[in-house]
Amino acid sequence: MTDFKDKAKGLKDQVAGEAKEAFGKVTNNAEKEAEGKAQKLKGAVEKKVGDLKK
Repeated sequence: MTDFKDKAKGLKDQVAGEAKEAFGKVTNNAEKEAEGKAQKLKGAVEKKVGDLKK
């Protein structure tokens, strides 16, 4: 069951990161854009961890 949790958390972080990144671009806020990119990357890693736990 933990692989599903990792995948779900990873997907949530990817989506939230994309939203933050887009918000940062629209508002010309480089810090928020960088936060979004980092969170998106974190989500991708968590999703991969979930894939590997199968």
